[in-house]
Amino acid sequence: MEPTPKGRDRGHRTVSAEEKTQARQVSLRRIGRLFTPHRPALAAVTAIIVISSIIAMATPFLLRAVIDRALPQGDVTLLVWLVLGMVAVAAVTSALGVVQTWISTQVGQRVMHRLRTDVFSHLQRQSLGFFTRTRTGEVQSRITNDIGGMQSVVTSTATAVAANLTTVVATTVAMVALSWQLSLVSLVVLPPAIWLTRRVARMRREITAQRQRELADLNVTVEEGLSISGVQLAKTLGTGPALIDRFTASSARLVDLELRSELAGRWRMASMSIIFAAVPAVIYLAAGLPGTAGTLSIGTLVAFTALQGGLFRPLMGLLNVGVSLTASLALFARIFEYLDLPVDVADPTEPVRLDPTRVRGHLRLEDVTFGYPGSDTAALAGITLDVPAGTSLALVGETGSGKSTLAGLISRLHDPSAGRITVDGVDLRDLRLADLAAIVGVVSQETYLLHTTVRENLRYARPEATDTEIEDAARAAQIHDLIAGLPDGYDTVVGSRGHRFSGGEKQRLAIARTLLRDPRILVLDEATSALDTETERAVQRAFDVLAQGRTTITIAHRLSTVRDADQIAVLDHGRIVEAGTHASLLNRNGRYATLAA
Repeated sequence: MEPTPKGRDRGHRTVSAEEKTQARQVSLRRIGRLFTPHRPALAAVTAIIVISSIIAMATPFLLRAVIDRALPQGDVTLLVWLVLGMVAVAAVTSALGVVQTWISTQVGQRVMHRLRTDVFSHLQRQSLGFFTRTRTGEVQSRITNDIGGMQSVVTSTATAVAANLTTVVATTVAMVALSWQLSLVSLVVLPPAIWLTRRVARMRREITAQRQRELADLNVTVEEGLSISGVQLAKTLGTGPALIDRFTASSARLVDLELRSELAGRWRMASMSIIFAAVPAVIYLAAGLPGTAGTLSIGTLVAFTALQGGLFRPLMGLLNVGVSLTASLALFARIFEYLDLPVDVADPTEPVRLDPTRVRGHLRLEDVTFGYPGSDTAALAGITLDVPAGTSLALVGETGSGKSTLAGLISRLHDPSAGRITVDGVDLRDLRLADLAAIVGVVSQETYLLHTTVRENLRYARPEATDTEIEDAARAAQIHDLIAGLPDGYDTVVGSRGHRFSGGEKQRLAIARTLLRDPRILVLDEATSALDTETERAVQRAFDVLAQGRTTITIAHRLSTVRDADQIAVLDHGRIVEAGTHASLLNRNGRYATLAA
């Protein structure tokens, strides 16, 4: 979750001091714990790497024997055995490399899978408040761009460290065994290599953090500009060119960041290549100086320079791992930030088990108070209501009076700040969220349909529902005939967010979906407020079927839809100012009568 700084242009996002601190504070130990379940596999990979590196170190000694013994002496048999030894070393190390790659990639992908699923699962548990505070597209960017950017580090870091470190150590030991004097000369590359690597690592880390934020902005622009609602808004307001400019500017900044990141690595590689290329020349010079001339055989010199040349790749690989890991800390910081979000509405540690099929649906609100985070004014204060099983309650009042907030508390989208809400005497906070969802069904004004078939949209409510049960629910919701008349019937794709259907049709699909769940308590949150009169009557008939035998809470602006409710509560600024039946409230000539006028 990233707060939007005041005064920020929508196309560019500044970096807060808090975000920079978070990126610095990522614990390497915490990253290491991701690999804890895979210790046996990592141990096997390490063993393979060590064995492979030790075997590979035989090559320079075989080469020295070829140059110093087999060739000068014309010993063909020895030459053949030495050459076969070189081929065998290459074959064995290559085979071990394939096995090592298979195991390490498998471990890395499992860690990635765990990260993705952990973030997705944790975000599923977040309250609506989190999603209202978070920019559209930001969540998707974290799961796709940030975790995707970590893939190479997660997949190859552990094995790269083991492989390169083992190779560097084995190569160094072999170099010392050949000539400790020349080994000292070779060490001149280490100080500049380490200094350059640290500089590049710091640059890459800052650039990576900026790049991921820019990718999130780009994702937000795509989500807002290319969704059905976004496209409609852009076309009706003529803001298409401005959206294109915003997307272009964000993409251009990404190009600049990618160039800076790549160039930071290239000039380091160029500098190190020059240094490593100069070392063999220094070795030849040292071998030919008067004080050392004749002390080394040609074979030793050739084998040593081959080893020294082979040291470049693993040493740079080891240093590159440090660069990549340091740069990836910015990505881990963004992922861990989401994983560390507190869960406002969570399952109880010791839930009360209620069988949804045996729940009567007696709903009580006892002195309920609730305030949104950051607000000094309570959205609801001292709400007490008793709704017996099978009866109906209507909530009316002006916009902002707290009706939808109260509905959200009943379906536990939020928890009360004080007081409690019970079903059959059990506090909602003592129920598992899955059990509560089976007990309380919600139909709101904004019906959300998935981009799939009608059948799968309805089955989403109850995956085990049969085709017959789906069609029966559609008939009860008075939408079956319309669906059956479509070219593909129940296999018709509804389109993005259900835009293929009208508002009334989507509402009846939502009713059919709720019927499949068969909840004992039904919350209708202004479900007909956006419909014309004729469509509203058709939907209301479906609601009448849906409400039979259930405890029903109806929120409506049009009082004609709630006049038959068993009780009506009038809300004003989060408080109940009147309660009673339609007739009794009219006779009082109070707030309800004013609304009905």
